[in-house]
Amino acid sequence: MSLSPLSSPSNPEKVADEAFLRGLPKTELHLHLEGSLEPELMFELAKRNQVTLPYDTVEDVKSAYNFTNLQSFLDIYYKCADVLRTEQDFFDLTYAYLKQCSIEGVVHVEPFFDPQTHTDRGIDIGIVFNGITKALEQGREEFGISYGLILCFLRHLSEEAAFDTLEQAKPYLDHIIGVGLDSSELGHPPEKFERVFKAARDLGLRAVAHAGEEGPTSYIENALERLKIERIDHGVQCTQSEQLMQEIADKQIPLTVCPQSNIRLKVYEKMEQHPILELLEKGLKVMVNSDDPAFFGGYVLQNYLSLAQALNMTREQAAQLAYNSISSSFCGEERMRTMIEELNGYLATA
Repeated sequence: MSLSPLSSPSNPEKVADEAFLRGLPKTELHLHLEGSLEPELMFELAKRNQVTLPYDTVEDVKSAYNFTNLQSFLDIYYKCADVLRTEQDFFDLTYAYLKQCSIEGVVHVEPFFDPQTHTDRGIDIGIVFNGITKALEQGREEFGISYGLILCFLRHLSEEAAFDTLEQAKPYLDHIIGVGLDSSELGHPPEKFERVFKAARDLGLRAVAHAGEEGPTSYIENALERLKIERIDHGVQCTQSEQLMQEIADKQIPLTVCPQSNIRLKVYEKMEQHPILELLEKGLKVMVNSDDPAFFGGYVLQNYLSLAQALNMTREQAAQLAYNSISSSFCGEERMRTMIEELNGYLATA
C-alpha cells in the first residue's frame, strides 16, 4: 500500500506543547487492557464482586506501585486483575480506557488482553471476549475510535497452555486481529512459542511480540525470525546492536515503544536517558504507547508530554511518531488513509 507522505507542522522546530500533542491524531498499539485498571475502578469492582483486595485504600494501591523491575510489577498486576469476573467488569474496564483515549486524540487502538490471566481463575473466555468487544463497539460508535483486538499468550506459562488458549479462542476469531506474547521476558525466549505462533498465523491472525524490553537482542532477532512477527513490542534493547538497529530501520519494522513504562520498570533511570528520539532520527519506525497506564502514571498523552519535557521533542518529531503509529496499525488501507489525511489536515493548521 502506498501511504500519503507526512506533512510538516506549521512550526516544526517548536517544542511540542500539551495542546498540540492532545490534538495530534494518533493510534495506540501497545496497551494492556488489564493494565488500564485504575485503583478507583478496582475498588468498585472488588465491592461489586465481593473480592477482598490486599489494599485498604486507593492510596495504599498507588503506594504499592514502586517497582524495581518487570517482575515486581507483574506480581501486583496479576493480583489486581482478580477483581475482573463478569462481562460487565470487562466492559467497564475497556470503556473507561476508550473514554480516556477520546480526550487524548487517540483515533484507533489495538489493545492487548491476557485471557489466561482470567481462564486460569475459572472465568470463561467468552465472558472476557464479550465484555471487551461490546465496549470496543460502543467506543467506535460513541467516540469514533476504530479498533483491532490482540490476544496475548503469557510467556511464563507453557506452550501447551498457549495452544489450549488458542483453541478456546477459535469461536471468537472474528473478534481478534492477531496474537501477541507478553509477561515475564527473561528466561522465556520467543522460540518457546514458535509452533503456536505458526498455528495462529495459519488461522489468518497477525503476529506481534514483546521482545527486547529486558531481554537481550537475541530475543528480538528470534521473535522476528522464528515467530515472524510484524511489530516488535518495546524493542529498546536493539540499541545494543548497531547491526540489528540498521536491519530494523532498513525493513521499517515497527517498534511499539512505551517510554514511561521503561522508566517505571527501571529499564532506564530517567527519561532523559530514553533513546526513542535517537532511534527516530536513525530512521527506525518507533512510536509512543502507554503499556499499563494505570500502573505507570499516565496514558499515551502523558507519554508524549514526558518526551517533550525531558527530551525537548519537537512538533516535527511528535508528528512523525504519530504518523508511525498510524502507518504501523493493522486497521486496513481505507481506515489508514483516512487517519493519515486527518493527521495531515491537523498539521496544516496546528
